[in-house]
Amino acid sequence: MGKIFDTLYNLQLTGKETRELFSSKTRDNENIKVWRDKLSGVIYIDEFYCGNDSYETGSYRQGKTKASFERSDDLDRRFTSNKAFIMNKNVCDIGCGNGDFLFKIKDLSSSVNGVELEKENIKNMCEHGITCENDIFNFDCEFDSIFAFHSLEHFDDPLGMLKKTYSKLKIGGNIIIEVPHANDFLMKVLKLPEFIDFTLWSSHLILHTRESLRRFLESAGYREILIKGVQRYPLSNHLHWLKEKKPGGQKSVLSALDNELLQQAYEDSLNRIDANDTIVAYGVK
Repeated sequence: MGKIFDTLYNLQLTGKETRELFSSKTRDNENIKVWRDKLSGVIYIDEFYCGNDSYETGSYRQGKTKASFERSDDLDRRFTSNKAFIMNKNVCDIGCGNGDFLFKIKDLSSSVNGVELEKENIKNMCEHGITCENDIFNFDCEFDSIFAFHSLEHFDDPLGMLKKTYSKLKIGGNIIIEVPHANDFLMKVLKLPEFIDFTLWSSHLILHTRESLRRFLESAGYREILIKGVQRYPLSNHLHWLKEKKPGGQKSVLSALDNELLQQAYEDSLNRIDANDTIVAYGVK
């Protein structure tokens, strides 16, 4: 067994007797086992890691670097919902990518800092006045707020990563973690094969439930943990999946259905059955 299994096992989130084969492939790897635990609902890949080289070069993304509606919407949502952890705070973003979030908040925060492996992104951010390192331990300060937007699932030692962030936070500081949800409506409730094939990716080593994410944060030392569901993709996207068996509804004629009121109502409805596509956790040191 690998490090991911061992970590999940130690947190009582999986076992040899309770796990089942969820898929024998991912969208980018035809020969990789994806497991789902029958009790906890956690979905994970064990004994596989694409390697730091693929993150340093950006090859793991297969060239998908263009701006998108989704990225813009995510950026606005993350900014709006996290102002209390941004304003006049010393901020660090783990897995910050090209620094979109840090550039957006830099004029409101006391300082903005990034942790990233992709060398080109590190170079670009440093050239534009944002300190970026490949390890949080390279910083000689403590932070008020640490963010990790869709990066925890990429770590082959996610618990070790969370313990690192804990050690680099000030007392009373906050961590904000955003990850894909194992209970995504299209995957768990509708069990849409095409969506499952599209969603599973060898770089995503764990798809969390609320409870699994809570246990990871508690094990790292965090307290006052709050976890909420967020729906990144609108109803139009789900309708398109059901009709065409592929993504993109929010970019089609179906997008005419979308508006803020509908999006909020749809998010709230999915939240009631714990089936949002994303979960966000807040923890305090």
